[in-house]
Amino acid sequence: MHYNCLIVDDETELAQMTAEYFNMFEVSTAFVVSVAECFDFLKKNTVDLVLLDINLGDGTGFEVCKKLREDMQLPILFISARQSDDDVLVALSVGGDDYVKKPYSLSVLLAKVKVNLKRAEQIKKLEKAGSAVAAPDLQDGGSKTSDIENLVLDAANMAAVVKGQKIVLKAKEFALLECLYRHKNTIVKKEVLFDEVWGDSFFSDSTLNVHIRKLREKIEENPNEPKLIKTVWGTGYCLEV
Repeated sequence: MHYNCLIVDDETELAQMTAEYFNMFEVSTAFVVSVAECFDFLKKNTVDLVLLDINLGDGTGFEVCKKLREDMQLPILFISARQSDDDVLVALSVGGDDYVKKPYSLSVLLAKVKVNLKRAEQIKKLEKAGSAVAAPDLQDGGSKTSDIENLVLDAANMAAVVKGQKIVLKAKEFALLECLYRHKNTIVKKEVLFDEVWGDSFFSDSTLNVHIRKLREKIEENPNEPKLIKTVWGTGYCLEV
């Protein structure tokens, strides 16, 4: 069977209540309460998105996320009672797209899930269309370019092509780069990035900082001295191409 959402949480009552709430609003949802049940479920079913707790009886959500990221690019949102910034950073570093702290509002969590499902569906449509978005201003041989020779966003493969090298990105990394590209050579405020990429203008800076760092590690020659994604301190970021 196919589900929009799978909840992996050993708090059985909370997981069941969340699943029932989502199903009421036509987001087909199932839940499991352990690492073993999670992988067993995914062998028999497909899902569009995973809500993942960190503390699980037979393992951790971090381990599950790493394993899922080996061959799946679906959105993964962590849901946890752990409040420290270190936990948030680890969750995002291992491949999480979002981090929602417990106790959460069912309506807010549902809104976040819907935003991620919508974005995932848009990416699927682009993949089917086989479309690619190129940077035309960098293709003009008579124009002055930046230190990179070209930058191409390949939506079909969720990748960036930098200096002829194809770099596969994770869903949120691609969404972030695509947003910066749409506003290229202008300062994009953090609130705009949160709203357009995560669907929520009220977010922690650590979430954005981790994704920017990961993106720089993939597309910059020297991530410590970025020439593409520039930080505008206290404001946001600018993609210079």
